[in-house]
Amino acid sequence: MDAATSKKDSRDPKPYFVKFETPKELSDATYEALRQSRQTGKVRKGTNETTKAIERGVAKLVVIAEDVEPPEVVAHLPILCEERKVAYIFVPSRAQIGSALGIDVPSASACIVESGEATGILDQIVGAISKLKKG
Repeated sequence: MDAATSKKDSRDPKPYFVKFETPKELSDATYEALRQSRQTGKVRKGTNETTKAIERGVAKLVVIAEDVEPPEVVAHLPILCEERKVAYIFVPSRAQIGSALGIDVPSASACIVESGEATGILDQIVGAISKLKKG
């Protein structure tokens, strides 16, 4: 397998855990909400911290990257969010999640615990997610 075929093709189907397609504008707003929440509120970084925040009932929005290998790392998060009635969104890049969180490494998932100044953006994102899920 050469380098050209090892890269994901944009026509490849989404990973099996992705329940709905997220528009680019909504992904960008999500990264901005993470940035603002990191600076003025509280966020959790990584799948383990995100899982704990969902289970403890403190997560307001869960952000899950689509480009996670192996996908089983984050496959449980949408199911857990549905059970706990927590809003969740899929974004294309774990590198951009890491960047929005102000860390130098990619992050497969993150969540907003306290939104701080991002409350307005967060409310818009949650509203848009519920519309996307209804289809």
